Amino acid sequence: MMKLALVQLAVGAHKAANLCNARAKVLEAAQAGAHMVVLPECFNSPYGTKYFGEYAETIDSSQLGESTQALQEMARTGKVYVIGGSIPERESTTGRLFNTCTVWNPEGTLVAQHRKLHLFDIDIPGRIAFRESDVLSPGSSLTSFTTPWGDFGVGICYDMRFPELAMVAARRGCVGMVYPGAFNTTTGPMHWELLLRARAVDNQMFVAACSPARDVEAEYHAWGHSTVVDPSARVIATTDETPGIVYADIDPQLIDEVRRSIPVTTQRRFDVYPDVAANPR
Repeated sequence: MMKLALVQLAVGAHKAANLCNARAKVLEAAQAGAHMVVLPECFNSPYGTKYFGEYAETIDSSQLGESTQALQEMARTGKVYVIGGSIPERESTTGRLFNTCTVWNPEGTLVAQHRKLHLFDIDIPGRIAFRESDVLSPGSSLTSFTTPWGDFGVGICYDMRFPELAMVAARRGCVGMVYPGAFNTTTGPMHWELLLRARAVDNQMFVAACSPARDVEAEYHAWGHSTVVDPSARVIATTDETPGIVYADIDPQLIDEVRRSIPVTTQRRFDVYPDVAANPR
């Protein structure tokens, strides 16, 4: 049994304060018995295209930046896995910007790095328009990492809307998908929980999403409602829009139980339709 913690962090304009706040909450979760702690998307900065360049850092395990050094220290001090939400990353060789999640093991080793694959470009007339692609470049590979409780896949926010990531992760043996994300007060009530439960029921795996807390004084209003869903698509832990920590017990044996009861994993008809996990990048 693994104890998962989602830190619904209050994020402001001051990077150092965000990192200090994140550290306090990660260590609080570790003290409460969490084995894995998740931070939200853009946990070190406000969310917005005009902020990505200002807050961006290179990600290099041999020469850590301000945010990655803080994440390493959180994992090492708390002796927990830390899924470091995401930070704006500046690629050292090209200067391109990415929305990137780093994952750290309890020894403080960088074990995975996921660049957001699907950029948040939407326009809901009269409600919200946003174009990450004006500033960011998309990633180009799938991401998972290994723990004593099984492998976990990683996506970031808008990646959640594309079922292929979770499908590939599940068929590669992952027990869960984790999505740091920052849906807003338009898309959140429409689809946040629906998408989490859909990814869970389609793949009979655990799914978790960690949001920033809502700040009504900010330009972008995050939905909040960090949530964990089990392999039967039941919401087993959630919260509202305010700062806090969501805890859930992850029992990998439940996956086997669910898959024995409704064995869709062995009933797929790849003679009729293609297997998207056959040759993933």
